[in-house]
Amino acid sequence: MELKGYQRSYLTKEAHEIKPVVMIGRNGMSDQVIKAVNEALDIHELIKVKFIDFKESRHDLAGVIAEKTESLLVRVVGNIAIYYREHKEKDKRKYRIPR
Repeated sequence: MELKGYQRSYLTKEAHEIKPVVMIGRNGMSDQVIKAVNEALDIHELIKVKFIDFKESRHDLAGVIAEKTESLLVRVVGNIAIYYREHKEKDKRKYRIPR
């Protein structure tokens, strides 16, 4: 699923108050980072990931994370990437993305 502009805006607005739940530091991309992002998406649906290091390659890494976690990269703002993955169970979904 590709996000349309208004859907991306909606999710960005919803993510405004959310604090980053995963930090990417000097160890960079690892299986542990992917596992942490997957777990956070399973719980929250919409998360932020902060790039402490690798700031120059954050856009590339953000895309890799989205691909490996089968999530949508909503936006990269500064050193923060916002991800969304719809919960598998319809009654547990927290966000109603406009269609």
